[in-house]
Amino acid sequence: MRGLLAALALATLCGACTPTVRVEVAPITIYAKLDANVRLQLDQDVKDLIQKNPNLF
Repeated sequence: MRGLLAALALATLCGACTPTVRVEVAPITIYAKLDANVRLQLDQDVKDLIQKNPNLF
């Protein structure tokens, strides 16, 4: 009986210690400097893509 109580007490103590894992993720910031030519080309590419796939958005 005593051994059973000791095993139960040990199991209770071990069960109370549960490890916690926390992971922090920092946001990624991207800075891009685009000139007017690149902006116009991207704008035209997006317009063409939307015309080809009207249900895209």
